[in-house]
Amino acid sequence: MSPQTLRKAASHLKRCDPRLAAVIGRVGPCRMRFAEPDFQELVRCIVYQQLNGKAAASIHARFVAACGKPGVTPSSVLRLDVDGLRAAGISNQKASYMLDLAAHTASKRVDFRRLPDLADSDVIAHLTQVKGVGVWTAHMFLMFSLRRPDILPVGDYGVRAAVQKLYALSELPKPPEMERIAAPWSPWRSVASWYLWRSLESAPSRSE
Repeated sequence: MSPQTLRKAASHLKRCDPRLAAVIGRVGPCRMRFAEPDFQELVRCIVYQQLNGKAAASIHARFVAACGKPGVTPSSVLRLDVDGLRAAGISNQKASYMLDLAAHTASKRVDFRRLPDLADSDVIAHLTQVKGVGVWTAHMFLMFSLRRPDILPVGDYGVRAAVQKLYALSELPKPPEMERIAAPWSPWRSVASWYLWRSLESAPSRSE
């Protein structure tokens, strides 16, 4: 999404939701940062799962160094195997996820070249066939790699907490309530989510 597109999205959100308009007024222009929709970015998403930014960045740097000159490719990940990944600081569980992703990609069961042409729901189905890649990870990939403008990550704690605070709800909203509240934000729910993260100052690393 270009800066012009992000400005258009913010204007729509301010018009359709006074509470979100107040957030946008405090936060300022949307500064979403994007990555390439490729194998190495999805590997990075796996590394960053359930870790704070600094710890994840350190482990990711060690992992990239371990991959060597070929870079982060399915073959370099498969060559490292569990022992090499563990030596780079990757947990056993994440190592199994990364190896499963590498195997799926090497065999073309996951084809990153196809993803830009797939509908959002089909991207989610395509990626979640990999062990350890759930709907949340697929949502993040859709938003920050494929740059889809209308993704609502209903399972993201930060977005749910921001909605609870903004709308003075008694508890964290469940997916149906999230969908209801966010309906006016369409077709810019990805941008709305970025502003919700910023309202809590807890956006994912790719949006900072």
